Amino acid sequence: MAPSKKQQAVSGLLRCSEHRLRAATTSRFLCGLNRDMLNETSAEVIVRRRDFVAGFCVVTAWPVATRAQQAAVPVIGFLMPMEEQAFVVQGFRKGLNETGFVEGRNVEIDYRWAGGAMDRLPELAADLVRRRVAVIAVPGSFAAVRAARAATATIPIVYGGGSDPVEAGLVASLNRPGGNVTGYSEMNTEVAPKRLGLLHDLARSAVRFAILVDPATSVPASTFVDLQAAASGLGLQFEALAVPSGNIDSAFASLVQKRIEAIIVSPSPMFMGSRRQLTALAARHAIAAMYWDRALVDAGGLMSYGSNVNEMFRQVGIYAGRILKGEKPAEMPVQRATKFELVINRRVARALGLDIPATLLALSDEVIE
Repeated sequence: MAPSKKQQAVSGLLRCSEHRLRAATTSRFLCGLNRDMLNETSAEVIVRRRDFVAGFCVVTAWPVATRAQQAAVPVIGFLMPMEEQAFVVQGFRKGLNETGFVEGRNVEIDYRWAGGAMDRLPELAADLVRRRVAVIAVPGSFAAVRAARAATATIPIVYGGGSDPVEAGLVASLNRPGGNVTGYSEMNTEVAPKRLGLLHDLARSAVRFAILVDPATSVPASTFVDLQAAASGLGLQFEALAVPSGNIDSAFASLVQKRIEAIIVSPSPMFMGSRRQLTALAARHAIAAMYWDRALVDAGGLMSYGSNVNEMFRQVGIYAGRILKGEKPAEMPVQRATKFELVINRRVARALGLDIPATLLALSDEVIE
């Protein structure tokens, strides 16, 4: 954007003042030098001339050094366990902008994408620490937060996602985190029983349910207890199935063998990165599936219920900006999601022979036709 006339005028005044100060300083230096030289020997004059040259260089170099300091901008390290996605960056930038920071103008962002390879996270986190970034944003998973935390105990870390950071050992408390980590919790595991109920409302004839869990992503033990209690209350059979990375095909083979009719997919960067494979297998085997993020519904999934991920990325950006302005993560309360969205794919429901009841249509935030 071209500078305004007012900005140009201010810039001109600053340059003028800078030149006047340099000229005045040089003049005073020369006058003092000439008076002293009148009564000095040739050798002394030579020494004084050397002093003059050194002093003149300092005077002329000072504005350049000042401009270099003014040009320095903070760098944010951005660590994501998933592959690069535009909406992730857009949400984060939006939050930063709200605090007065614009990428490429007064802040720089150094991106690191693991592409679903969780074993790369420690290396990527260590690389950001070596760059001496001002803050590390980790809007993805607790595994990424742990990698960043293992790499530094001093650089502020802002996370997004996950569930209970206290139970995960990342912060001392929600109100006063107490270390170098703070952020925004999506509360995804806390609403798991709600997901089960909504899935049951759509797949009314299903009796055998399961939850798919990525072993690399921690899920509180209380989540399984709550899900089992909710399933028992609805008269459903329920079990958990661990799905290591690269084993999605074999996991669905096991689901078919056990005659599982409906599944809940727990939040995981690995599942997000494999969302098209997941939704295709669920459709092929006619298994009703509930996800935590609408991105999986957009990829062909049946339904999702979870917090607004765009809001999560925005909040991480806001916290990163506030830290750049001087706030301490130890004193910044962990934010918690309060709004959750229900998204249903009518086309997929129709393909599975499921009629969406009026009650679910009324509750849904969006129905994809």
